[in-house]
Amino acid sequence: MIEKKAVCQIVGEWLQGKDYFLVSIDISTDDKIIVEIDHKDGVWIEDCVELSRFIESRLSRDKEDYELEVGSAGIGQPFKVLQQYYNHIGKEVEILTKEGKKITGLLKDADEEKFAVIVEAKQKTEGSKRPKLVKTDLTLRYDEIKYTKYLIRFK
Repeated sequence: MIEKKAVCQIVGEWLQGKDYFLVSIDISTDDKIIVEIDHKDGVWIEDCVELSRFIESRLSRDKEDYELEVGSAGIGQPFKVLQQYYNHIGKEVEILTKEGKKITGLLKDADEEKFAVIVEAKQKTEGSKRPKLVKTDLTLRYDEIKYTKYLIRFK
């Protein structure tokens, strides 16, 4: 079986000096290797092909037969690494908490333990008859959520 550590090292070599970052590497028991990369401006198919050829040049098919798939982290898919949070600061995201509550808001900030979003909520202010939409900051820890993903809207 092909070791994940070996594939990580190969991908790491290819990533040096590039603005791409690794999202995930999965290797099944039957040696199907799936590599996901991302970039703040999106991923080009030519770069996926280049990385695929780079990996193939470093792995020996004489030793083990494998299937290789290289692609980008899908738009609208849950974030898997912190860099995806950084890349989406200032953009609208959807969050599902572990309690099952969906929250949408503008991603404001992120660090290694938590992230903040600006959400709009109806609040009744003093002296007004009707509730108004008020923007508030909401901070969540990663262990409080099931997922965060970029929110796609069609207008």
